[in-house]
Order: sequence, then structure tokens, then C-alpha cells
Amino acid sequence: MSVYLALREAVGPAIVSFSRDADERERSAAQAARCADLLALVRSLLGDPPPASGHRSALAPDVDPWPEMVASSRTLAAALVRRGSLDEVRRLADFFAEAGEGTVAADLRAQLGEAVMERLGPRLSGVRNNMPPDEIRSTITTLREILRDVPADSPGRNATVNSFLPPLASSVLAVLQHRNIEISYDSRIEHIASGGVAKYHDIVDMSLDELAAEFEETCPELSTTLRPWRISGFTSSSSTWS
Repeated sequence: MSVYLALREAVGPAIVSFSRDADERERSAAQAARCADLLALVRSLLGDPPPASGHRSALAPDVDPWPEMVASSRTLAAALVRRGSLDEVRRLADFFAEAGEGTVAADLRAQLGEAVMERLGPRLSGVRNNMPPDEIRSTITTLREILRDVPADSPGRNATVNSFLPPLASSVLAVLQHRNIEISYDSRIEHIASGGVAKYHDIVDMSLDELAAEFEETCPELSTTLRPWRISGFTSSSSTWS
């Protein structure tokens, strides 16, 4: 019974999110109906009273509801991915992983990963060797989002992030040099800037963390706030030092 309770906690916000934005097209109506059936299934298994609309699942009493709920949840997740409600999809994937439905969880996370890459890709289109500090921070944030939200076993995930590390490192290095900050003897920033970690996809998280630490130590005013930065000798609208 606790599994069904957990499912209700997982699908509740997702259904609300989907229903709030659902349009009048036939496909959306069909998906909304499946979502409502899913919620009704969970309510009936928990002994909750049906909603005011009187909606009840069409399943016969002797039919195992779990496969139907899994199918309905996957339908719901696909619709949420298309609508950009990725937090709800992540919550559903986490639930199915904890419930022992590894294949379902992996499928949902794969959909989530594709959606994340499609959404974040444009934010990386301007990555280059001489980015100003605000763009450096945005790049670090975006790459961290990819590593967090795209499944680790997704093909090309680490290679994609790794491809942005050399220009990112070069930009951080330029900031250090502009501020006359001496690079520590154990820093790998020059090694990363030269492409020295390009083939080592398994340490991409560590390499990004090292660059982030170098940058946040150099520009602490940008590490925890969202206010526009203002640094003498450099403007946010320019990509070169003045």
C-alpha cells in the first residue's frame, strides 16, 4: 500500500501541472483522460473517495492495476516532457527507480535527458575562449545542469560537456591573468585549456568542479548572486578586455 501512496505523491503534482496547461486538442484530451484514470486508480487502491466528478477507473476489479498505472504514468511523463515540466518527470523517474521499475525509470530519464539537451543547447552556442565573467558563470551553470539532469549513461553526455571545457578554462585563465592572480602549482586550468582532458570523459565532473572553484574564488561576487556583475576594465556587453 505504501507504494501506491508514494505513486500518488509522485503523480499528483505532475497531473496538476499537465492539466493546468492542457489545450483543447484531441491528443491532450485523451492524455488528460488517462491521467485522470491513473489518479482514480491510486485513489481506489488507497480507499479514498472518488472526486466530485465521479470518475472511476474502467478496469475490472480483478485486473492488476499496476501495469495500467505504469503505462499511464509513462504517457503522462511523455506529455510533460513535451511541455517542459521536467521536474515532474524527474519525480516520476525517481519513484519508479525506488519501486524497482528500473526499465521504466531509465526510459523516463532518457526522455528527460533528451529534453534537457534540447533546452540547454542554445545556451552553449556562444561558448568561446574569451568569455566575460557573466558568460563564464552561465556556462558553468548550464554544464552543471546537463551533468545533473542528463543520465550518466546517455551516449555523448560526458563528451558533450568535455568539449566545452577547453574554451571555458581558457576564459577563466584570461580572467585570472587580467586580475594578476597567480595560478597555483597544482592547478590543472592550463592543462584543461589546452585540451588535456578531452579524452577523459570519466572525470568530466571533477574537471568542471575544478574550473568552477577557480572561477568562484576569483569572482566571488558572481558565485552566489544573480545581480549583474560590474568589473573595472570589462563590460558585460563586450567579449574582450578594454
